[in-house]
Amino acid sequence: MGKDKIFEAKEFKNLKEIIYNSAKIYSDKIAFVIKHQEDKNVTYENITYKKMLEDINGVGASLYDMKLKGKRVAIIGKNRYEWVITHFANLLGSIVSVPLDKDLQYDELENSLIRSKADCLVFDEKQIDKIEKLKLNKNTFVTEYVCMSKMDGYKSIDELKDFGKKLLKRGKKEYLKAKIDENAMNILLFTSGTTSQSKAVMLSQKNVASDIYAMQCVEDIRSTDTNIAFLPFHHIFGSTCIAMMLACGVKTVFPDGLRYIKQNLNEYKVTLFVGVPVLVEAIYKTIKKELDKQGKTNLVNNMIKVSRVLKSCHIDLRRKIFKQIIDALGGHLRFIISGGAPADAEIARWFNDIGIETIQGYGLSETAPVICAENCKAMKKGSVGLPMIIDTIEIVNKDENGIGEIRVKGPNIMLGYYEMPEITNEVLKDGYFYTGDLGYFDKDGYLFITGRSKNLIVLKNGKKVFPEEMETLVNRLELVEECMVFGMPDTRKKDDVKLSVKIVYDKEAVKEKYGDISGDELYNIIWEQIKELNTTVPKYKHIKGLILSEEELIKTTTKKVKRHEEMKKILEK
Repeated sequence: MGKDKIFEAKEFKNLKEIIYNSAKIYSDKIAFVIKHQEDKNVTYENITYKKMLEDINGVGASLYDMKLKGKRVAIIGKNRYEWVITHFANLLGSIVSVPLDKDLQYDELENSLIRSKADCLVFDEKQIDKIEKLKLNKNTFVTEYVCMSKMDGYKSIDELKDFGKKLLKRGKKEYLKAKIDENAMNILLFTSGTTSQSKAVMLSQKNVASDIYAMQCVEDIRSTDTNIAFLPFHHIFGSTCIAMMLACGVKTVFPDGLRYIKQNLNEYKVTLFVGVPVLVEAIYKTIKKELDKQGKTNLVNNMIKVSRVLKSCHIDLRRKIFKQIIDALGGHLRFIISGGAPADAEIARWFNDIGIETIQGYGLSETAPVICAENCKAMKKGSVGLPMIIDTIEIVNKDENGIGEIRVKGPNIMLGYYEMPEITNEVLKDGYFYTGDLGYFDKDGYLFITGRSKNLIVLKNGKKVFPEEMETLVNRLELVEECMVFGMPDTRKKDDVKLSVKIVYDKEAVKEKYGDISGDELYNIIWEQIKELNTTVPKYKHIKGLILSEEELIKTTTKKVKRHEEMKKILEK
């Protein structure tokens, strides 16, 4: 299933080979654009592929000079060029890279550094308060602190880069000669921990390099593309995707923040991006609101029907018909990859209908990460596409509907969880990784994800409800910003649960449509909409409880809801 190669791609054993190959082939092409802003003066610095490699090697030579060869370097900070060159300086010198979530609280950061046994921490200046506290408490193994920017009392990445280049000129080339063991642990990253304490995933360069190759074989990434780095680099999807962009000779730019999406898409003439569904949905909702305001929703819907008919006759006029909408997104956007969480199939289809190819993929931190994805030749509404060409995916322990646990085998499967042999043995069995996700294959080999086994709600009558499925439906309601479907213990029926939903309402949408209304009135309006939604699904899936909130759900940085923490909050009230 899904073993067809669509695009030619060169296979590499490790990331050092990938970076050196790109620096040679795309030498003078722009790899990164860095925006410098002082007051109202904005300038842009272009970093070529050749310079990027020189910078990586400069930082790497300095890390070796700091006696960090064979050691562990943690990185914490927002997506920026210094993050990228630090990560690749680690990998090209066989230093273990430990990417950390920039939003970690102090205790979590300290715990992650202790658990990972990191020797050095490279940090964004916004982390300085935590860094000062870490230095004072001295509970970690960290002996070196390096700031991504110039800051008094700390070495900076620029200083490491410049000093390292001088070392290389003087003939100290041990770093350049570093041999890569592609099967050894070279990345240690913590899972987002949406259901339990985070686990430290051990990945090798072979894991990541094989996944990059698989993605290149099926996804339409071009050397003429401009990518905007939305996905946080500490997440394996973010860091693997940036490596894939570099493998393909793409130019990458950095966003100024979610509020500036439209501005950045236009500013940099962005052609593609990889994002989580929440981001894709936010763009969709913004466009829809604008169309509603202009009274053009019906017109666009009718034109979509026309363009579908034309496309079925091999006449593709989508980007001409919907030029106005595409222009509002910078005019150049052609490709969106959505991953990290389940996407709404209707929204993906809408973007495809207007001429922006939108696909979704599926994977986990433990699989480096992509094991299944749609592509321009293999798309089916609601599915996550076909298995990657390097992977074998099976469904085991199926129920009467053919739904079971997804297990996968391939070169991108992790080495295991760091210092957690028992938990590793629970998920790595007979050469397969057991994902904990539930799904099924259709007759054409497309994989459909139904939910996480840990999230599955089992009713007393034995019926099973996948909360993710119901959440997709609830999220389509116009007043809903986000939601979480859960089983609330039923006080009237012992050992049973009542299917319920917590909804964070869209304050702007409510004000626009209803003005100043009371909480009770809003509750009744939304409850009526839920009752209407209930008529579209089987009775056992009916939502019988509603909690309304204006407070954002607790989420990881990749926008997955931390269900266990939300449930704790709900049950405490």
